[in-house]
Formats: sequence, C-alpha cells, structure tokens
Amino acid sequence: MKLFRPALLCLAALVFTAAAHAAGPETFKVSEFTFKRPGTWEWVEVQSAMRKAQLKVTAKDAKEPGEVVFFFFGPQSGGTKANVDRWLGQFEEGREKINAKTEEKTLGKVKVTYVSAEGTYKSGVPGTPPTPKPGFALLGAIVEGEEGSVFVRLTGPAALTKGARADFEKMIESGLK
Repeated sequence: MKLFRPALLCLAALVFTAAAHAAGPETFKVSEFTFKRPGTWEWVEVQSAMRKAQLKVTAKDAKEPGEVVFFFFGPQSGGTKANVDRWLGQFEEGREKINAKTEEKTLGKVKVTYVSAEGTYKSGVPGTPPTPKPGFALLGAIVEGEEGSVFVRLTGPAALTKGARADFEKMIESGLK
C-alpha cells in the first residue's frame, strides 16, 4: 500500500503533463513576434525544420481540419510578391478563378499582407505529387519584420477557413503588440 500512493501520484503527474503538453503553449514566438494562439486551435508539434509553428483548426461541420503553418527564413525569404504568387499558384485553377485577394495593412510599424483564395488546393510536401483538395481555401499573412518576414498560411475546407478568418487575423495582430 505504501508503494501504491507514490505510483499513483507519479501516474497522475504524467497524465497532467501529457495533457498540458498536448494543449500546447498559449503564446509562441516566431522571429521577433510573439503570437497568441486562439483557444480552440490545437498546438501541433512540427515535423519539419522549415516549420516554426503549426496549429490545427477544427469545426464540427468540416470533413477535415484546417492547418495553420508558420514559416521564417530570415532575410532571404524571396519577398512578399514572390510568396503571394507561389501561394496562389498552389491552386489548380488560374488566379482569375480562385477569387484571389491581397490586402496590405500597416499595424504600428509592421506591414502585413493578407492573402486569400478559394478553389482546388494542391496539397502535399514539396517534391512529391500534390493531392488535389477541391473546395479548399487559403488564408495567409506575410508579416514583415526587422529580421525578415514571417509567413503564416491557413489551408482547409473553404467554410472552415472563412469561419476562422477573424481568429486568424486576431492571432496575427496579437504578435504585433
């Protein structure tokens, strides 16, 4: 019985630690910006050195979750226009058919370029054949910092992505304070 209590306490500590780890941090830093994760979005451990942070967005009506990925490459990022063009090129349809929009905002001293598009998204890892995802949307933000730009991209079913827009923009703007 004396051994049972410490073992039970250790087990409870492990369960609590695992649950806290799965929830992920409330805030996280990418380059010079500290972003606040929306409470319902899940933290995902990154599997690639190119990804600086990753989140999962779910909705009860969505057939699959959305994915938010943060990238930072330092000052050699290729620039805003090149990255907007690359993101929009990840759709099968031409730019004129995907309702592509860009909007520039200056928030404080930081320039943010928001990007949105909807159509058949070509999902996949670079260098492998893409998987077409019809009815998907992209919501992106390019945050221009002193150390280089942070690239944030949310992709997922169109309704989920559109429904997440306010939280996405609030998360981006939380990092600029």
